[in-house]
Amino acid sequence: MHTRRTPRRNRATARATATFLAAAALLVSACSAGRSTTPVGDTAEAAPAALPRSTPSALEPYYQQKLAWHSCGVSGFECATMKAPLDYARPASGDIRLAVARKKATGKGKPLGSLLVNPGGPGGSAVAYLQQYAGIGYPSEVRAHYAIVAMDPRGVARSEPVECLDGRQMDAYTQTDVTPDDQKETNGLVAEYKKFAEGCGAHSAGLLRHVSTVEAARDMDILRAVLGDPKLNYVGASYGTFLGATYAGLFPERVDRMVLDGAMDPSLTARKLNLDQTAGFETAFQAFAKDCVRHADCPLGGKGTTPAQVGDRLKAFFRKLDTHSLPTGDPDGRKLGEALATTGVIAAMYDESSWPELRDALTAAMKKNDGAGLLALSDSYYERSGDGHYTNLMSANAAVNCLDLPPAFTTPDQVKKDLPAFEKASPVFGPGLAWASLNCAYWPVRPTGEPHRIEAKGAAPIVVVGTTRDPATPYIWAQSLARQLSSARLLTYVGDGHTAYGRGSACIDSAINTYLLHGTPPASRKRCS
Repeated sequence: MHTRRTPRRNRATARATATFLAAAALLVSACSAGRSTTPVGDTAEAAPAALPRSTPSALEPYYQQKLAWHSCGVSGFECATMKAPLDYARPASGDIRLAVARKKATGKGKPLGSLLVNPGGPGGSAVAYLQQYAGIGYPSEVRAHYAIVAMDPRGVARSEPVECLDGRQMDAYTQTDVTPDDQKETNGLVAEYKKFAEGCGAHSAGLLRHVSTVEAARDMDILRAVLGDPKLNYVGASYGTFLGATYAGLFPERVDRMVLDGAMDPSLTARKLNLDQTAGFETAFQAFAKDCVRHADCPLGGKGTTPAQVGDRLKAFFRKLDTHSLPTGDPDGRKLGEALATTGVIAAMYDESSWPELRDALTAAMKKNDGAGLLALSDSYYERSGDGHYTNLMSANAAVNCLDLPPAFTTPDQVKKDLPAFEKASPVFGPGLAWASLNCAYWPVRPTGEPHRIEAKGAAPIVVVGTTRDPATPYIWAQSLARQLSSARLLTYVGDGHTAYGRGSACIDSAINTYLLHGTPPASRKRCS
């Protein structure tokens, strides 16, 4: 799933999965935290087993290691490298080196230990998130009592990153038509998926089998011990909620204060996750459409235009781009076609503060034949810099998702058969998201996870946060995860955007801050707006 979070705006990294071509197919990820069962229909019912309380002797050297901290990045931040076994089943076979960073507590009050943060993805750099936002933007009272800590998960950013394609290859990949009209275009899409998968296999063969969410969660427990914390305090957003819930399933009695914001549902198959998310983006688009027509500069209609009419006009614009791309002024010669335009629109669905920018970009494209604005939104989503370089977000996203769950579809014919369901979920985005769900069919390693419930019996109260019109992690997922976790408290934000903490709701922030600082979870089913 692609879900990172940036300060104030959940753009490229806050993507809970639909990163069109590269990640929308991977949409979401869920992985077994122990025993798993064969899913019935679109869900699985069995709870995973927790790991033994005692540390296996083969892992003791990892749990007892000392980190060599040094100043890094912005003033006040420290970085270190932590070792973990590449393969937990064979710890003696080799190590993986994981990047860790922290910002020490700033206050003089009672210290509460470490607070580990993860912004989502999979593939989002937690270290960058710490340095750019959490370490300086989290509430001052939280930063006063906690050392804010981040670790790039295995295969991500500074932690032995998965690599698949170079910049030019990624440019071609992100521009591939994901709504094929005939067999030739279908073959072209499949060829790009295979090329991406083959690139990952060629450049990161040994790593691809060991970037699962279960392994990342086990790495988190080593970090907890190395930091000297008897229990884990954690705030995870989007995919970070699945990572946190997986940890709770593995180590329920080592959970202290845990916030899962923009929750995922680990009990669902990839197909159901993708279908639910497709409906989530449609919900967000409906909210955007209603807002857009209230503004005089809305290029998709004026006062009295219905959301359905707005959607029809946007689809017509996408169809036009399918055959007539727009100039963008890009120094590398890229033009705005249907794929990049759709990604740009999806990017703006993550945060309502992006809606004015989207209106401007659509106005420029539809009325002035200028695709630069939508291209910029798309580049933000894919984390492409001006010099044509991509971070490894997309590569890591695919690697984790394709390992965590069996693919949603394995053949183009399966996609074609399911197109009506996706189109019903979202007339605007459904076809593209359905075809994007084919990506993992060609992955070079077999998945190790399956859908499963996470109950985490014995864990301290866990706060699960859901936003009613969240596009990337639909509210029904938060409701489901809260029902699964034995100690969950569901905190609801009635509003727009992806995730809720730190996005402007005093009610949400107060409830979470009180929990983090005093251990008092919000009242059951508390709602904020």
